Amino acid sequence: MKVTLAGIEFANPVIAASGTFGYGIEFEEIVSLERLGGFVTKGLSLEPMAGHPPPRMVQTSAGMLNAIGLQNVGVKEFLDRKLPALERYPRANVIVNVFGYTVDEYIGVIEQLNQGEGIAAYELNVSCPNVHAGGMAFGADPDSLAVLVDRAKQAAKRPLIVKLSPNVASIAYMAQVSAEAGADALSVVNTFRAMSIDPESRRPRLSNVTGGLSGPAIKPIALRMVYESARTVNIPILGIGGIVTAEDAVEFLLAGATAVQVGTASYADPRATERLVKALESWCRSHNVERVASLTGAMTS
Repeated sequence: MKVTLAGIEFANPVIAASGTFGYGIEFEEIVSLERLGGFVTKGLSLEPMAGHPPPRMVQTSAGMLNAIGLQNVGVKEFLDRKLPALERYPRANVIVNVFGYTVDEYIGVIEQLNQGEGIAAYELNVSCPNVHAGGMAFGADPDSLAVLVDRAKQAAKRPLIVKLSPNVASIAYMAQVSAEAGADALSVVNTFRAMSIDPESRRPRLSNVTGGLSGPAIKPIALRMVYESARTVNIPILGIGGIVTAEDAVEFLLAGATAVQVGTASYADPRATERLVKALESWCRSHNVERVASLTGAMTS
């Protein structure tokens, strides 16, 4: 079940996605953290962020909308209180999601994180559709993205994963831009910008009006984007988007992903990630797959 991504060995290809798994430590009594391939923390900014006012989550027929607004404790609080608590799980791969409103803010977060112990990699969030500056403003513009990734790579003392936005004309081109600027891997993809309206009140159901759509509804589109990205770049890809079952994960691996991230499923079942590890092991046994890594890019035409 082992896979290697950006020089990091993962016990298996199942990783808990950012924004749905807290800072990892909140799940320690629910999920065996070292049983997962790893997990990605909530996005961290230079200073604490309160996020958007409620309502900021809405259930949909095949997933959910969220406009949390990147609420987080800030990088200093994470280093002082959250990260030390994870030291008792030395085999857990901790990937820290990084956010900023400006390039300098991104770099400031990375420089502080460089001093922390027990971090495996950084995931550069250039794709959040729920904030009015930063985030998707970088992920939707190739020139801005190239500058940010280049600066972040120079500053980072650990592997750099770039989390791409699906809200672009060509995911393959943005993948190429990121790779050429120095990304060690790509997370494909973040949520899709969407909205919901209450017919009775005639008001948007989210205080932010729009939010990010995730869950099974986006899986076929996300799968296509992983496939297109994998055909364009030679760096590893983490596939994200509506993954619930072992078969879902296998689809993303066959499309070209080295590993997968599980997000929205954790809201319906807090143990979804650990259950997926077991289900994927079982699937591989029943299909005589000796190495899960052999599935990556193995789709036949």
